[in-house]
Amino acid sequence: MTSTQKIFALVLGIVLLLVGILGFVSNPLVGDTGYFSTNTNQDILHIIAGLIGIWVGTMGSGPGFNMSLGWIALVLGILGFIPGAKELLLQYLNIDTNITILHVVIGIVTLGVYYMTDKD
Repeated sequence: MTSTQKIFALVLGIVLLLVGILGFVSNPLVGDTGYFSTNTNQDILHIIAGLIGIWVGTMGSGPGFNMSLGWIALVLGILGFIPGAKELLLQYLNIDTNITILHVVIGIVTLGVYYMTDKD
């Protein structure tokens, strides 16, 4: 039986992989000129996290991935509102306000899945 944790990790992994790939292709959603502007560094990180999520969702255990990714997203989101950190995130990862808000939402949802569902 597949757990909610593994299914969530798999779906999140697929989404992250697609977002990472889309970052390299001109489109209105993700990338240098997209609504969610990314750069090569961020696209590569999304691809790596996506591949890990897909692996965890199919072969591994979802809770560790969900907890880790949830906290990373939430911390990145919070840092995106702090002067100094905000500028560094924009400079190195092109994390703007839209992505900052998205990171907070993804962090809360992912941590909700981690803390509110069975860990098996």
